[in-house]
Amino acid sequence: VTFFPAVLTVPAGSSATFFCNISMENDSVSEYSLNWYKETNHSQAQKIAEISRNNPQTETEKYVLTNHTPAFKIEILNLHQNDSGSYYCGLITFFEPNKVMESNRSHLVVTAAPEKTNATDEPEMEEGNPPDHIKAMLLGILLLAGAVALLIFGYLTVTHRRGDVQKPPSENAPAEKNPPMVSVSTVDYGVLEFQWDQRNQVPPETQPVDQTEYATIVFPEEKPVTPERAKKHQD
Repeated sequence: VTFFPAVLTVPAGSSATFFCNISMENDSVSEYSLNWYKETNHSQAQKIAEISRNNPQTETEKYVLTNHTPAFKIEILNLHQNDSGSYYCGLITFFEPNKVMESNRSHLVVTAAPEKTNATDEPEMEEGNPPDHIKAMLLGILLLAGAVALLIFGYLTVTHRRGDVQKPPSENAPAEKNPPMVSVSTVDYGVLEFQWDQRNQVPPETQPVDQTEYATIVFPEEKPVTPERAKKHQD
């Protein structure tokens, strides 16, 4: 009974294939079974799979055994680093009870899974960690929200200061005196008729010739004389 390859090194996540060859003098009449074993750190061997002569294939979640008499193939699927160890096969013959023939040991080394270097391949994502483009998008949203918040805060601050400047004086503050109103003097012309004093009339012979007297009177006004008013006074 031989077992090969002697050493096999494969990365985690892949599969490993071993072959077990048997040689018997009278193979046509013999009944046998083939077992696979695993040793870890020279500990006691552990049976991991079994296939009989008349069974073409046996498949489990972890192992696939195929009968190609006189060669038998075993595939170890979905390798993990704890699958590393020594493997061998054992031939059990039924025509000679309790006779077991063991093969040589082959060593399996499972290395860490290689990192993907192809730019077209999507990077592996750790559970619970978002991809880089989502992190960048979230960072951009946070920065934009911060800028908007600063603009709103600045606007409110400026508005508050303007309100303080335009706020009316408090009750305790002394009231500001109203500036004195400046009167604007305008000149208006009019005709005045002076009445005669009947008690002190001068005899007719001594009355002077009728004449019109003009006087200039200054009226304080706040508004200037409009052209319509000036025309009315002129009339």
